[in-house]
Amino acid sequence: MLNKKKQTDSIALQLKQIEDEMQRISLWQMTPPQADAFLSKEPFAIDTMEANEWLQWIFIPRMWALIDANANLPQGFALHPYFEEAFKEQNYEIAQLLQLIEQLDDLSAVKD
Repeated sequence: MLNKKKQTDSIALQLKQIEDEMQRISLWQMTPPQADAFLSKEPFAIDTMEANEWLQWIFIPRMWALIDANANLPQGFALHPYFEEAFKEQNYEIAQLLQLIEQLDDLSAVKD
């Protein structure tokens, strides 16, 4: 059980670092997308949201909700490849954000 708590604490810290970095590089938005953008059935809501919007308004809040509920967190996800592709033409300083996302992927790896 301690291992799960340590992993959860590490993921929580990583989420906070991602939020801070998004704010630092001005990707953090003050207002959410339109309500219908949240109805997307596509992975990453790719048809209704920008990558940073999905991260801020869907993924991060869902992860915080799971952490707050002491629920099992998803294991073995790989967000980095999507964000690397989605941000490749951004004019923001995204290298640090991509590194933080990759570290989050690593933290989600299934532990034996």
